[in-house]
Amino acid sequence: MSRLIIFNKPYGVICQFTPEAGYKSLKDFIPLPNFYPAGRLDANSEGLVLLTDDGQLQNRISDPKHKYFKTYWVQVEGIPDQGALKKLRQGIVLKDFKTQPAQLDLMDEPTNLWPRTPPVRFRKHIPTSWIALTLTEGKNRQVRRMTAAVFLPTLRLIRYAIGTYTLQGIAPGEWRIQNHLS
Repeated sequence: MSRLIIFNKPYGVICQFTPEAGYKSLKDFIPLPNFYPAGRLDANSEGLVLLTDDGQLQNRISDPKHKYFKTYWVQVEGIPDQGALKKLRQGIVLKDFKTQPAQLDLMDEPTNLWPRTPPVRFRKHIPTSWIALTLTEGKNRQVRRMTAAVFLPTLRLIRYAIGTYTLQGIAPGEWRIQNHLS
């Protein structure tokens, strides 16, 4: 039986156990040996990271061909118009690839959202919006690149779900372990 850790990665933490200058790492939060992240989040992103002690499960979660949907809560600068939403839903042509179509909904700011340290920059005369964006792929900085391509820079990025696993009830920096039936 595999074991799975559901971790709420805080802002500024790198998704590896080996420390790097200026960053906290997974080692600062998870004291258990032989667990490895199934996918990554960059240091400027927050939210759900799954770790496992089973290499096959790690690959299954990480590999896009297995279609583990990843849902992100994204705070963007500006108010998305229908054209921007349509482009995101159809897939965006970036410099090095075209993204798969995304599921996308406008959303209110999550009510159970924790404060971020440092806080997101605030501009008095520029509104922000929240979107829920769901992908089956997860290339490097993909969500940020997608929103930038439609002139909606990402201010805050939180991965809320991977497949059926969510952040529900897990505060930043906290984790829980569960058995996973392969």
